[in-house]
Amino acid sequence: MPKVALYNQTGSQVGEIELNENVFGIEPNQNVLFEAIIMQRASLRQGTHKVKNRSEVSGGGRKPWRQKGTGRARQGSIRSPQWRGGGTVFGPQPRSYSYKLPKKVRRLAIKSALSSKVLEENLLVLENLVFETPKTKDFKAVLNGLSVEKKALIVTADLDENVALSARNLPGVTVVTADGINVLDVVNHDKLIMTKAAVEKVEEVLA
Repeated sequence: MPKVALYNQTGSQVGEIELNENVFGIEPNQNVLFEAIIMQRASLRQGTHKVKNRSEVSGGGRKPWRQKGTGRARQGSIRSPQWRGGGTVFGPQPRSYSYKLPKKVRRLAIKSALSSKVLEENLLVLENLVFETPKTKDFKAVLNGLSVEKKALIVTADLDENVALSARNLPGVTVVTADGINVLDVVNHDKLIMTKAAVEKVEEVLA
């Protein structure tokens, strides 16, 4: 079973924690990770693009000239696609880009992402993370104690308003609950910082 150091809020090591091999110790599947990231990024697209087709542009109700005898090409409307101000053919319409991967694939993807952080030694486990009041300065002190200088994903067992508010103004720092942990966030941050309770909760769900 993989083992990582257990830290307190000041950044001092207070022991070690054994991680579940089925969640944090598998061989990362890069293909599945890629598919999961593409799926999540597709789901984030707004899909609000819109063009007007020939039934939506104004004008064009009358035939511009008679069918035969003018020497010009036959035309039925001045709002056909070839006319200036005409409708657009096959243009984008509002749509949802989201789709789903099979449940087993999604679970393998998050396990692969977590195991990658362990292999890269970018997983830090905290004994606890508690703030009496929301204070960015205190949260910054925790990160400094853990020598975290780049982007960090903080995972708590349950929603803690004080933790979320304390981290909100720090660039590159994201706070999620164990239920909301996802592949894109894990991969997109350099360090993964989890509380001991969050680790247990994730193992309970994924093991």
